[in-house]
Amino acid sequence: MKDAEQVTFGGSALDRAAETRGAADALRQAPGSRILPLWRGKPLVRDAPGDGLTLAPLPGEAPLLAHGPGTSVFLGRSDGASWYATDISGWDPAGQQTETVGAFHDPSEQHPPGLPEDHRFIDLRAAMVRLTARDAELAATARGVLGWHRTHGFCARCGAPSDVAEGGWQRVCPDCGARHFPRTDPVAIMLVTDGNSALLGRSPHWPDGMYSLLAGFVEPGETLEGAVRREVFEESGVRVGEVTYLASQPWPFPSSLMLGCHGRALSREITLDPAELDDAIWVTREELLAVHAGESGRLRPARPGAIAHFLLERWLADRLD
Repeated sequence: MKDAEQVTFGGSALDRAAETRGAADALRQAPGSRILPLWRGKPLVRDAPGDGLTLAPLPGEAPLLAHGPGTSVFLGRSDGASWYATDISGWDPAGQQTETVGAFHDPSEQHPPGLPEDHRFIDLRAAMVRLTARDAELAATARGVLGWHRTHGFCARCGAPSDVAEGGWQRVCPDCGARHFPRTDPVAIMLVTDGNSALLGRSPHWPDGMYSLLAGFVEPGETLEGAVRREVFEESGVRVGEVTYLASQPWPFPSSLMLGCHGRALSREITLDPAELDDAIWVTREELLAVHAGESGRLRPARPGAIAHFLLERWLADRLD
């Protein structure tokens, strides 16, 4: 696909400056370094012209950055500045809404004291299509790596507490010397078509009427093509023949790499696995056009910014090549 890297979180060509990660702690103190706080995975943003948003990094001495756990990750260089992300999940947004934090749909915003009114923490899934490509990549990288640190504080080999190293891109065990690296889970997401129709499904926890492409984790020892055929058959009973790769998307919720594929169906009969899906249906191009135009009474489209939305739009426009 010629415009594959235009998918959200991809294509900004961020200079990750991996060769400097060993000196990242010292560089963090350098003048001009930009430190992006994340609270429970939500980046700090502020308003941009129009309906946009921009990341809102803080100087190293900002009081907000003192809240724990304080894990810091070197994200790379952008516009001549070094960018870092710091986890401040220990901050208590007293009196502010937090009930929906971590949910599939989190409309809440948390406003830290001492900053301009338009500065707030916002769910990255809600913000992603309002950020520039560069800000989206920085935020996705920050969320993914800090999320890994929150759940991997102990050595997987011996169980001892591990230490952050290499600018946040490794954890090293002081007891056995094992080195651990941020994980990325490959997920096949598939646009399965039969002529003028595409196969869509919905998960049990999604909003009413929302349908998207089928997806599932690639298993050890399995090809991407094999994962597409297996997952589609397991979830819907539909057999898939030819499979082609289209595009990928980092998806830090919490740690996936979505691998978008096009599969051509060999059958149409649906046998639903209720443990995986609430429903699966074939939808024509004409109905999908109405869905994406907001004119469908029964269906809601995949989330804008997600690779499923990206692939379906390209299919509707006949731009999968």
